[in-house]
Amino acid sequence: MVQKESNRWIVRSKPHPQLRLFCFPYAGGSASIFRRWSEGLPAEVEVCPIYLPGREGRFSESGFTDIHALAEALTDELLLYTNIPFALCGYSMGAEICYVWACHLRKQHGKTPEHMIIAAQRAPQLPPRNAPIHHLPDKEFLDGVFRLGGTPAAVMQNKELMELMLPMLRADFTLYETYTYVPDEPLTCSMSAFYGEQDHLVSAAELVSWREQTRGPFTLTGIPGDHFFLHSAQDLFLQALSRELRNVLNK
Repeated sequence: MVQKESNRWIVRSKPHPQLRLFCFPYAGGSASIFRRWSEGLPAEVEVCPIYLPGREGRFSESGFTDIHALAEALTDELLLYTNIPFALCGYSMGAEICYVWACHLRKQHGKTPEHMIIAAQRAPQLPPRNAPIHHLPDKEFLDGVFRLGGTPAAVMQNKELMELMLPMLRADFTLYETYTYVPDEPLTCSMSAFYGEQDHLVSAAELVSWREQTRGPFTLTGIPGDHFFLHSAQDLFLQALSRELRNVLNK
């Protein structure tokens, strides 16, 4: 049995991976959404979901509300794990974090991921579709979160549970909605972008605009489902990810 190595941010489970994949969740999501990925992706890939503050084992910690401060913290804690080829995967808000962290690593440490996986998130240079909600009173804010479609009605109707989740959700939306894109040199890694074919929040056209953010090869793939196809079509999504990651491993 492999001895697991961990810190507050990741849990490692493979002694000699060929590629380390850091995975970032959507707003309100946690590392647990990636729990099946190790069994669904190539054995050479070490899946490292990121345990962000404010949820799961870090529930008592305050969530980050500034994406650049988060990028600094990620570097402080995880730079030593970029000692082998690594890739970044971000879902919705997580894609925004991936991009900012990748730019930070390049500027501050001359490190670039081998590959980036972007899912359900418009390119950073595009303006937001909707007005921000992070500053709204609790009820209006939670109504806005519910309209995104990722939170079951039974959960939203559980007052005690929502009171517990509210600080984390508000921090995530503050981080996501207050980020301002600053034009930068394109990255050099390959990039795979995925969109939900029935997603009413993000379109294929908004995903294809990520092509401008890298000089490396770019692919765009549609997955059946809405904004949260990660859950409804997870097997199909993992199959598509496996094909992309095998291409990276075989470079």
